[in-house]
Amino acid sequence: MQYTANSLENHWMPFTGNRDFKADPRMMVKGEGVYYWDQKGGKILDGSSGMFCTAAGHCRPEIAEAVYKQLQENDFAPPFQNGHPGAFELAQKVCRLTPDGMDHVFFTNSGSEAVDTALKIAMAYHRTRGEGQRTRFVSRERAYHGVNIGGTSLGGMVKNRETFSGVMPGVVHMRHTWLEENRFTQGQPETGAYLADDLQRIAETYGGTTIAACFVEPIAGSTGCLVPPKGYLERLREICDAHGILLVFDEVICGFGRTGKAFAAQSFDVSPDIITMAKALTNGAVPMAAVAVQDKIYETIVNAAPENAIELFHGYTYSGHPTACAAGLAALEIYEKENLFERAAELSPYFLDRVFSLQDMDAITDIRGYGMIAGIDLAPGDKPGQRGTQLQKDLFWNGLHVKFTADTGIIAPSFVAEKEHIDQMVEILRKIIGGK
Repeated sequence: MQYTANSLENHWMPFTGNRDFKADPRMMVKGEGVYYWDQKGGKILDGSSGMFCTAAGHCRPEIAEAVYKQLQENDFAPPFQNGHPGAFELAQKVCRLTPDGMDHVFFTNSGSEAVDTALKIAMAYHRTRGEGQRTRFVSRERAYHGVNIGGTSLGGMVKNRETFSGVMPGVVHMRHTWLEENRFTQGQPETGAYLADDLQRIAETYGGTTIAACFVEPIAGSTGCLVPPKGYLERLREICDAHGILLVFDEVICGFGRTGKAFAAQSFDVSPDIITMAKALTNGAVPMAAVAVQDKIYETIVNAAPENAIELFHGYTYSGHPTACAAGLAALEIYEKENLFERAAELSPYFLDRVFSLQDMDAITDIRGYGMIAGIDLAPGDKPGQRGTQLQKDLFWNGLHVKFTADTGIIAPSFVAEKEHIDQMVEILRKIIGGK
């Protein structure tokens, strides 16, 4: 295929400057291990696990073989009033990884769908309990919860919301957790737990009995790796318990080892009522996501319905798709067999030390990190986001992929990366940032 503006015009690309890209395309035509290859044959070190998806590296043959076998055996099974073995097997394996008491999983196809599913589950749970007045939701500034209407409403990233006026009403935002005094903190900041008291103030202002759920990313990912201050998540849990509010952890990025344990809930020792997950669930090979819930939520909704009746009027044509389940089962087997969550925990100190070695650069205004994810803030150029957008392009043509959101780069290597790969990432970052 010829990569010219005319030949690329038909595809309306997501979260992309389409005119800019099509004038100078950056194509990833192959992936293997911790590398991509571009259309010119250049080798690109993947510094962001694609988009935080490929924890076990690219193009794992075990996943490809499982998907191929599944497509030959059963390519599609309608999920409404029918089932197939893979969905039940994968649900069991996911529940072995979730916190205690979270033994039920609802499958979706993306993190965005998982968030909207969690919203519906929260509403159904409270309505079933006779508390249908709980229609309000709480999220945070700088939050990213996907791009469906529910997730857009919860989101706190301005550009993702400002065009879309028809978002869901009844959403209130707490402050984000970035503080000036916590610049260049490796791990959890010592100060900032008091920011969780925003939830208490919201409960006092609107009435705690009107709030259905509080949604937070344990580590705010897409906005640039905002690590929760010590005591912050614990305080949110305490406030939610006091007011009967469900606590939802959006672990689309954190889930499946990014923090050194299966879920950030376990790394921070705070158990939510609901967890959304996606991305690394299938190692990014096939779109899939899931919502795990505390048993009390599932049992309350299911047991309240008449015998033989549908309990939750929600689902997707591709919920628990056989191919996605096959990919998920193969991915989880790789994670377990290769001890990749433990490997992430062991590699994290080296990874963070090397990334934080960049803090002497004048162009970098902050670095944050935890586990196998770190965020780097750049001093803005003439316009916000201009410098980061250009840097992502320059890094690509110099052999490194890093996901940027405006002027913030988010580094999150796969767990099969070696120390020399991390060294190479940091060297390229230093060279290219230093040249700007």
